[in-house]
Amino acid sequence: MPGRKRRKLHLSKLYSYSCLKVPFRDEHSQIGKKGYSRIVFCNDLDNPEAAQLYYRGNYVSTTKYTAINFLPKQLFEQFRRVANIYFLVVSCVSFSPLAPYSPISVLAPLIAVIGATMAKEAVEDWRRKKQDIEANNRKILAYEGNNFHDTRWKKLRVGDLVKVHKDEYFPADLLVISSSYDDGLCYVETMNLDGETNLKPKQALEVTASLTEESSFKNFKAVIKCEDPNEDLYSFVGTLEYNDQQHPLSLQQLLLRDSKLKNTDYIYGVVVFTGHDTKVMMNATDPPSKRSKIERRMDKIVYILFSTLVFISFIGSVFFGIVTKRDKKGNMYTRWYLRTDDGTVYYDPERPFLAALLHFLTALMLYGYLIPISLYVSIEIVKVLQSVFINQDRDMYDEETDRPAHARTSNLNEELGQVHTILSDKTGTLTCNSMEFVKCSIAGVAYGRGMTEVEKSLAKRNGIDIKLDDASSELQEINGDMDTRNPIKGFNFRDERIMNEQWVEQPNSELIQKFFRTLAICHTAIPDENKEMGEITYEAESPDEAAFVIAARELGFIFFERTQTSIALHELDYKSRQKVDRTYQLLHTLEFSSDRKRMSVIVRNPENKILLLCKGADSVMFSLLSNGGRQFEDETKEHINKYAQAGLRTLVVAYRELGEKQYNLWEKEFLKAKTSVSEDRNALINAAADKVERDLVLLGATAVEDRLQKGVPECIEKLGNAGIKIWVLTGDKMETAINIGYACSLLREEMKQIIVTLDSVDMNALEKEGDKDAIAAASIEIIGKQIEEGKARAKSAKEKSIKCALIIDGKSLGFALAKNMDKSFLDLALNCASVICCRSSPKQKALVTQLVKLGTKQTTLAIGDGGNDVGMLQEADIGVGISGVEGMQAAMSSDFAIAQFCFLERLLLVHGHWCYRRIAMMICYFFYKNIAFGFTLFWFEAHASFSGQAAYNDWYMSFYNVFFTSLPVIALGVFDQDVSARLCLKYPVLYQEGVQNHLFNWVRIIGWMFNGFICSTIIFFFSANFSKLPAFRKDGQLVDFEILGVIMYSCVVWVVNCQMALSINYFTWIQHFFIWGSIFFWYAFLVIYGYFPSTVSTTAYRVFLEACAPCPFYWLLTLLVVLSTLLPYFSYRAFQTRFRPMVHDIIQIRRSEGAELDSSGSKAPERYVSGELPTRVKNKIDHLKERLVV
Repeated sequence: MPGRKRRKLHLSKLYSYSCLKVPFRDEHSQIGKKGYSRIVFCNDLDNPEAAQLYYRGNYVSTTKYTAINFLPKQLFEQFRRVANIYFLVVSCVSFSPLAPYSPISVLAPLIAVIGATMAKEAVEDWRRKKQDIEANNRKILAYEGNNFHDTRWKKLRVGDLVKVHKDEYFPADLLVISSSYDDGLCYVETMNLDGETNLKPKQALEVTASLTEESSFKNFKAVIKCEDPNEDLYSFVGTLEYNDQQHPLSLQQLLLRDSKLKNTDYIYGVVVFTGHDTKVMMNATDPPSKRSKIERRMDKIVYILFSTLVFISFIGSVFFGIVTKRDKKGNMYTRWYLRTDDGTVYYDPERPFLAALLHFLTALMLYGYLIPISLYVSIEIVKVLQSVFINQDRDMYDEETDRPAHARTSNLNEELGQVHTILSDKTGTLTCNSMEFVKCSIAGVAYGRGMTEVEKSLAKRNGIDIKLDDASSELQEINGDMDTRNPIKGFNFRDERIMNEQWVEQPNSELIQKFFRTLAICHTAIPDENKEMGEITYEAESPDEAAFVIAARELGFIFFERTQTSIALHELDYKSRQKVDRTYQLLHTLEFSSDRKRMSVIVRNPENKILLLCKGADSVMFSLLSNGGRQFEDETKEHINKYAQAGLRTLVVAYRELGEKQYNLWEKEFLKAKTSVSEDRNALINAAADKVERDLVLLGATAVEDRLQKGVPECIEKLGNAGIKIWVLTGDKMETAINIGYACSLLREEMKQIIVTLDSVDMNALEKEGDKDAIAAASIEIIGKQIEEGKARAKSAKEKSIKCALIIDGKSLGFALAKNMDKSFLDLALNCASVICCRSSPKQKALVTQLVKLGTKQTTLAIGDGGNDVGMLQEADIGVGISGVEGMQAAMSSDFAIAQFCFLERLLLVHGHWCYRRIAMMICYFFYKNIAFGFTLFWFEAHASFSGQAAYNDWYMSFYNVFFTSLPVIALGVFDQDVSARLCLKYPVLYQEGVQNHLFNWVRIIGWMFNGFICSTIIFFFSANFSKLPAFRKDGQLVDFEILGVIMYSCVVWVVNCQMALSINYFTWIQHFFIWGSIFFWYAFLVIYGYFPSTVSTTAYRVFLEACAPCPFYWLLTLLVVLSTLLPYFSYRAFQTRFRPMVHDIIQIRRSEGAELDSSGSKAPERYVSGELPTRVKNKIDHLKERLVV
């Protein structure tokens, strides 16, 4: 609609409650006191008093660090890890004579590891910095020098006057001065704040609403006194002093930063709060820190290794002290060749205790290679790369919304493979949150032949073949041409009896006319006509309201114009069969509220009759009908019940004709209530509305559908087959929730339903008496009894292998979550396969999530799409946000964001399983390889009387974790797959490996550590004993200390890398390159490092080229040791795979044999052996089929 027309609308006439003059209330008396001390000089920044006020600028920063605090903060974060503190201490002590190696050899790896981690943090923070720069440099029109000029957001100051155009975001918290509408009304979308897409009306004070031209601000000066900055999004208290008069301010005049101007050409506003003082930034708390269970267990393993380190250091020191003491017998020394007369206190038979103590410190440094220094940074690198693969998975990309999956944190990747319970919102998560008008009941006759997903599910449960359903077949035959037209958003109604103007042939055509005329008039929507396209669209406050207006339009009642006092329709007259334009004078609008549960408009039609048109919830509307207006009540109630069973949302439509005198008397009372400035103003308006909204005549009822998202039933069924429990927490009625549960496969016919509710005759009677204590006591007793009965029924059903489903309503849930009953409730819920919590509040959702998380000690995942789901997402171990219709707040507060619920299947069963397996194997392997290496040092020490001499060159040890063994394990963490993505989805039972933690339990961890111990033992004793006797060189020289070190180290490098090759299930060229490249790099390092001067290379000086490489014995011994060391693990895996196979072993074996299994792990029939189309291809084909049908 053109702006000039909209400027004429005094839209405040449409509202009776929120958008009128704000009265002075008790809280306004707090202005000037503590908490209400903010003073804003509007458009008067040169005022001396304004200059003395110090308020924050509008620059916003969401980064963790600054250039100044990055280094100290990061150092603190890095050295919170015990392993890093240990290596830091070792690095410092290495500068003393106690160190068994050079300081630089231990300091360099520590710097490299910490530097890499800090670089990762710096990159992530720089990305946040770039987002801040983009936001802070957005342009806005600010008033300066009697004109509006482009100004960057960051330069705005408190008191600045700004102009915001349609579809622009507000740069700060603004006080609206005026708008493109003469009465100062504007519409605001707060999707970024609370996730709601419905538009909220805001209105300027009447005293400033006339300031609509730039020239009118030349002499504009005012003073705002208001509350101090706070995080309350739903409260604002202040006063405006203008023209020497005080005017009260409320939230109705406040426009919050990051909300968007809609349906309004422009507004003028004054900046009240800037930057981090704005309400949205005050609410921008950091999400709770979450750590995976594997990471927490990894810390315990590090502590075990520390204990092992201390223990073997103590053992070595004790032996060293004993041997040192025995070295002196009288005046003679047993080991005279050690030259004790030239020694120091580190070896002094005269002071063996002190020597043992100092040796203990040396041993702590020497055996420190038991602790994997590169473990943390390697895991962080792997998790980041895993997140990249999640983000780039094309099977989780939604073409319709152009949104891929997004891993917002990389800390919880492996948790995706261990989810025990999913807690899901319904509206917008399981459903589309896009309302469509599908059915209606008019004058006791049901219209609308389409079948909803829930109805199809009900038919299936009742054994009805949908394909042979008469109504469905008839619809396809009669309306074959209807289904070929383009789909209309908000309208999915099909019925040949009233479509295409056929309603005029119906016997109740007059009532049909009144019904759709009411839908076309009773609303607050605004039409927007595109004259070039000849189309009319509507901008409404809610999807439901838009669906009603669109339905009226499609059935011949086209709402095309709204003025200050009228609504114009282009409609079909059922008597003349001609299309006519009719204008209805809009007298009053009684808007919808949660208390009233209805909305009404009072209009005067062209015949000069005054009509009250009303729509509302059936729970209140039937009680407002007149005795003569209940003609179709029974039929309508029956249809409403059927609609509820079909998962539809219903409203009752009624009307009333008012006499002129009757209306005038009521209007006086109503206007008196509207202009009241007392605190009970709203109560007076409600009372006045109640007096006119009575004696109504029933017309019928509407039914709109919030459709299930594509793939939801299949996804839930697959997740259930994976052993994951699914809870749905919804605000819907119990009947609707149950039927939606059947439609999405959460509930199945064979399940036994356990219902916990307070909806009973006795409780209703007790509630009418109003005794709160008696109600609470009776409720607790009833709920407790129902829970105990439910536990007994669940136990009985479990013995019969029957699954149960628990359904509980909001009132009952409130009592069930009490401390004295929560454990019993959780026990009952855990014995059920599915749980549905109806009428749940956002707080209850978070409390239920907390109960499940703490009660089960298992991984919980919460998934939702709206601002009311944020508490639940942050409380769960993993929060998954749907970037859907309700905005991005849930997605922005989540750990992972996806576009559709069905993508959760792939996120968990594929990426979750892979990530869990990779991280678990990676950590086990890390500890294995370090134990295998560290204990060779211990065995050598024992062989050398615990002298403190390292078996290897300093740089051999330094590069072990950084270059020779780290890259293969990173490749394992990024690329390994036990089975393909297709098989992960085909056999969801495979997911239980993660839920039951088969790959990272203590038995498996200790098994890998024991394997490392065995490997170190074989490597040392085989290398040492086989090297003693034969001559090693051509000149007859034996194996010396330097050569033995190279032999042992070569064996270690070969063994740990070949062990990696045995453990990998899925080879890529990258893994081959890293495994064999690491071994090659060891030899290349030996050659290059050996060419350094002997003062630098020390024991490595040309040892490989001159001693080891030319000697066949070196290569044969390496081969023998490697094969002998790998034999135990190879034998164990062969035995396990043959006699005690895991699920993935069975699938791998069957796959290699060319057979396929069913989802339970047994062999599938021959007809299922053939391959399947990739998910992306199947989805594309399904999409094309739907397009062809439409």
